[in-house]
Amino acid sequence: MDLSLERRIEILEGNMEQLRDVPARLSAVESQVVQLRSEMRDGFSALRGEMHACEERLRAEMRQGHETLRAEMRTLNEETNAHLRVLHEEVISRIAVLPEGRPASPRRSRRRKTR
Repeated sequence: MDLSLERRIEILEGNMEQLRDVPARLSAVESQVVQLRSEMRDGFSALRGEMHACEERLRAEMRQGHETLRAEMRTLNEETNAHLRVLHEEVISRIAVLPEGRPASPRRSRRRKTR
C-alpha cells in the first residue's frame, strides 16, 4: 500500500460515488417486486376464475352427453325389445303350426308282456 493518502481518498470517493445511487436502485427493485406480486396475485385470481368457468362448462357438457347417451340407449333398448317380440311371435306361430304338418305318429301300445 504505497498509495498516497490523496490517491486513496480519490479511490474512496469514486467508490462512494458508485454506491450513492444504490439506495434508489434498491428502492426501484423493491417497487418492482411489489408490483410483480400484485400482478401475480391478480393473474392467479383470474386463472382460478377461468378454471372454475371451464369446470362448469365441462360439467354441463358431461351432463348433456350423459342425457344424450341415456336417450340413445333407451331408443336402442326399445328397438331391441320390439325385435325380440317379433321373433318371439314368429317362433310361437311356427310352434303352433308344427303339429298340423306332421303325420300322426303311431301310438305305442302298453301291453304287458306275459310270462
